[in-house]
Amino acid sequence: MLVSEVIAMRTGSEPTTARSPLRMRLWLSLWGIFWTLFGLVAFALTGRPGWAAACAVVLLLAVLDLGVITYRMRQGVHYQPGRDVPPYEPDHGGGRPRRPGPGADDGRKNGGRAGPDPEV
Repeated sequence: MLVSEVIAMRTGSEPTTARSPLRMRLWLSLWGIFWTLFGLVAFALTGRPGWAAACAVVLLLAVLDLGVITYRMRQGVHYQPGRDVPPYEPDHGGGRPRRPGPGADDGRKNGGRAGPDPEV
């Protein structure tokens, strides 16, 4: 990791500001169902059974995805801490172990060698 890289820390406010992609998936699934149904009918009428079968497979996948989406939307909101629960203090890196750079001492006694402590 480069020194100039910035790692985004959690602030604890994410559950209240997060957005669910389920509505977008719902509309995209309905859009896919419409177009695959159109393709299925069009290819079946023009005598292209291979393309009609491909549209039927994609139509089946879109309908299954629509079922999963509606199931998850009907589950409702899962537990999320309310406004009365304060966010936790983010880690500022004080106690986080870091990998030593090349030639750096890793903080252990004996210069990282195994064995008894020389001070004992």
